[in-house]
Amino acid sequence: MTSIRYYLLRTLMLVLVVSGGVAVLASYLITDHELEEMLDTQLSLHSRIVAGQLPEDASDAELARLANHLSIPDYPARAYHDGKPVTLASDDATSAKLYHEEERKLALGFWAPDKTPRLLQGKWTQDAPFPAPDKEGFRWVDYAGHRWRVFSTFDERHKLWISMGQRSNFQREIVERITWNNLIPMLVLLPLMLWLMNRIIRRGLTPIRRLSDQVQGRHARDLRHIELDVPRELEGLHHSLNDFIDRLGETLERERRFTADAAHELRTPLAALRIHLDNVKAGETASLQKAYTGVERLQRVVEQLLVLARLDRTPDSHTTPIDLYPIVIELMADLWPLAHERRQQLTLEGLKQLRVHADETEVGILFRNLLDNALRYTPKGSHVEVELSETASGIAQLSVRDSGPGIPDELLEKVTERFRRASDQRTTGSGLGLSIVVELAQRQQATLQLRNRPEHGLEATIVWSTP
Repeated sequence: MTSIRYYLLRTLMLVLVVSGGVAVLASYLITDHELEEMLDTQLSLHSRIVAGQLPEDASDAELARLANHLSIPDYPARAYHDGKPVTLASDDATSAKLYHEEERKLALGFWAPDKTPRLLQGKWTQDAPFPAPDKEGFRWVDYAGHRWRVFSTFDERHKLWISMGQRSNFQREIVERITWNNLIPMLVLLPLMLWLMNRIIRRGLTPIRRLSDQVQGRHARDLRHIELDVPRELEGLHHSLNDFIDRLGETLERERRFTADAAHELRTPLAALRIHLDNVKAGETASLQKAYTGVERLQRVVEQLLVLARLDRTPDSHTTPIDLYPIVIELMADLWPLAHERRQQLTLEGLKQLRVHADETEVGILFRNLLDNALRYTPKGSHVEVELSETASGIAQLSVRDSGPGIPDELLEKVTERFRRASDQRTTGSGLGLSIVVELAQRQQATLQLRNRPEHGLEATIVWSTP
């Protein structure tokens, strides 16, 4: 993927060049328009000034003297009589000593009412005389290979048409000079601006680089939070990385705990199973039943460990409205052979319909663990009772009561810990059943309540938190 730094540098450079080009173009167009307005104003103003300075009697001699004052080297002005140039005496034939070269791009002309020229200046005297005006105001005229912007007015006092004009390239050259004067500093400053942008971008991306270095330089087992001051824009990424580290730590902890639990629980039954099989091999037939019991316990441990692994991999459950009664009936039928083998009575009491919000599969695992525990800890020929009920406020309850030895009061709060069993237990339990029930109950927004029955046995009740 393209580097953010180079992407920003190229993009900003392109934006800078394009915006600079647009600014120069806009400057050219605006300057051209404003300068045209200003020069048009000067043409009309100077035309009125010239008309106001003319003598009362605009004779040929007066116009000739005016033409002499308007002449500059290589750019003469001429007075006309009957369409022919008027020549002054030699002592009056002088030209201006102080002038500006740009004056060669301006021109002045007088015409009689019959459109014959009376005075023409500079380029307007070339070839055929400059065209006489036919109306007052501004116009464009093509003459002698140039385009002229001309303002014309008729002076009633002197009965003269007066026109002042300027070549179009006069305005264009001014606009181009102004545009270049604006563009050249931009071109000179462009490398400096690019260097500054590069420095600013590098400095702006420094927090990302520091954050990346912290993550990249960590050991695989280093799951501490990233402690780093970051800009506001990176706070979300910073928090997300720390949250991911927390989740990763929890996942690794679950994996380590599962591995430790499996090693802890499988080591003892496997060692005992090997001893019993060695005894059977040596001819002790009594050890065969012990070996079978060991296999049974090993099977249950593996099943419960697989359930724990599944719960750890799927931290969230999908709850929907379900009816507990058919689930309970089906699982009681599945475990009926175990109860029948031990001559135990298995009964269901209470409501025939009880709806809760829960995950059907997880509720099945939860109830199966409770019922399996009750059957295993209840003596042969005793009674296991299941009840579906509601509290006065409509809270759903699922209770499993057995006739076993119960749990010492000091262990009631600890027996739900993983691999926690009573010290005098002789059954083939794994110590995982109740811990699985607690975890599944929490995922269903429910709680597990344990209490010893007054006569004997244990009552385990799942209570949902909402009606």
